[in-house]
Amino acid sequence: MTHKLRIGFAGTPEFAKVALQGLLDAGYMVDVVLTQPDRPAGRGMKLKASPVKELALQYQIPVLQPLSLRKGEDAAHALEALNTAADGQPLDVLVVAAYGLILPQAVLDAPRLGCLNIHGSLLPRWRGAAPIQRAIQAGDSETGVCIMQMDAGLDTGAVRLTRLLPISLTDTAATLHDKLAALGSTALVEALKEMEAGQSMAEPQSTVGLTYAEKITKDEGYIQWTLPALELQRTLRAFDPFPGCSTLYKGEPLKCFDPRCVTVDGLGKAAGTVLNVAPEGITIQTGQGALLLTSLQKAGSKRGPAAQIAQSIGIQVGDIFESIGQGHSA
Repeated sequence: MTHKLRIGFAGTPEFAKVALQGLLDAGYMVDVVLTQPDRPAGRGMKLKASPVKELALQYQIPVLQPLSLRKGEDAAHALEALNTAADGQPLDVLVVAAYGLILPQAVLDAPRLGCLNIHGSLLPRWRGAAPIQRAIQAGDSETGVCIMQMDAGLDTGAVRLTRLLPISLTDTAATLHDKLAALGSTALVEALKEMEAGQSMAEPQSTVGLTYAEKITKDEGYIQWTLPALELQRTLRAFDPFPGCSTLYKGEPLKCFDPRCVTVDGLGKAAGTVLNVAPEGITIQTGQGALLLTSLQKAGSKRGPAAQIAQSIGIQVGDIFESIGQGHSA
């Protein structure tokens, strides 16, 4: 299929790579890609290209990696590219997905039809940096993607298309990320086809239900066992894999994953007490109810079955998992 729209793409991580691949598979001409500069990664800290850059190079798409879009030679070069990438003419649309840089007004105005953003929530709920994690942490039963016409505000633009996605009780940030990436890719292509056909309308966001998804901090992953089991279960899922949720066992940090709320007799036991060690995992008393952990990770080691790790480090019924903080650090 031949498409009329000439497109640029701005994105960096895997979420954005899925969207870019969807555009290419649908036959869209992507004339230029903007992505974050290569960063040190791995044990050797060698420079590594972003997933979006790797894909763009496979398709021989020109790649720009400006440190800033606001000032300097990089910014001027990027703006010039947006204005000339379509055979010397401005692009029709710049698609933005998890790019990592704020777009100044000059960039927003450069494409003929403006900039479209793939946002992983049901706007106006969870505007901001961590919509996937915050939706799980809050116990939302559904989320989705919005294809948004970008403006100068933080995820405040009018929405062209919305697609819903249920959140399962076992979803983590990783699994929900992958589902939303796939949904966002198909929604983006659908929205672009509607724009080409003159059938797309951008609806202003509602003023009801507005929430902000603040950036995740490492400290939020420190488990406070005095909290209810349901709240901890949601947080452990939300922060899997990053930053992971950590406790202390005999003074050593231990990350906890794959939690389930369970009903056991922990009456009179202090929060953080190990109630059971079994093949399916270890059960911990919380401030209200108990939590079964089925995966653990020691510092410097790989994540593995909780029963195996419990045996390797000697976790027994009656032991105490301590909360990091209040004098502890990790």
